[in-house]
Amino acid sequence: MALNHMGVAAINLVAALLSIPVIAAGIWLSTQADNACVQILQWPVVALGVAVLAVGLAGFVGAFWRLPWLLLAYLVAMLALVLALAGLAVFVFAVTAGSSGRPVPGRAFLEYDLDDYSGWLRRRLDAPGRWDRIKACLAATPTCSDLNQTSSYDTPQGFFTAAWLSPLQSGCCKPPTRCGYTFVTPTYWISPISAAADPDCAAWSNEQAKFCYSCASCKAGLLQNLRREWRRADIILAVDAAALLAVYAMGCYAFRTAKTDELFRRYRQGYT
Repeated sequence: MALNHMGVAAINLVAALLSIPVIAAGIWLSTQADNACVQILQWPVVALGVAVLAVGLAGFVGAFWRLPWLLLAYLVAMLALVLALAGLAVFVFAVTAGSSGRPVPGRAFLEYDLDDYSGWLRRRLDAPGRWDRIKACLAATPTCSDLNQTSSYDTPQGFFTAAWLSPLQSGCCKPPTRCGYTFVTPTYWISPISAAADPDCAAWSNEQAKFCYSCASCKAGLLQNLRREWRRADIILAVDAAALLAVYAMGCYAFRTAKTDELFRRYRQGYT
């Protein structure tokens, strides 16, 4: 019987340890410049991971000190958290379905269209006053200024063959290719006469605080950056949810076995 209770305690401790990848995924998202400016996913992920850690430790305590009421609370709470984690993984996968970028003639980098992304994500950016705060945050990051630190980007040919330009840099740090701007530096472009015909073309500014942060292409580039990072975090969430479900099933079986042994022991004591 003691071994059964120790087994339940060990399984619950494993469940608590499985919270670490979830918390780490949330912290990693918070360190990314775009996620730090948008602040949608990282803190719910961290909160969910902390909740799994707390419930797993509660289950360990309940099994180690043989507190049935705490173990029952653990079983109910952990099931709810596993379902929440799995639901979040499915939700993230669904809202990040969409474009991976569109090729542009004569350019190695891709450009992005806002209409290719989920309506839920677009609405998160277009909430009243939200984009003003996000673009001010993005302007304070070195995302665009870093382009001027790369010597291979000093010439038009070097910049146009920059396959490693991030979606955020492609959308926010330069005018869209269709606008016909003339390259001077990665963040300084000469406007064509017809630039005002397209809202994004008219929105471009050579000022560091403005660039193309008011462009739809910038929102699209931001969503593509988020999509790439959220998909990486989503792999961790999905794998962790599956592992937690397996551990939870093992915990239920071990708890049931321990309860059966306890009832059998009491029966034998009463019989003798």
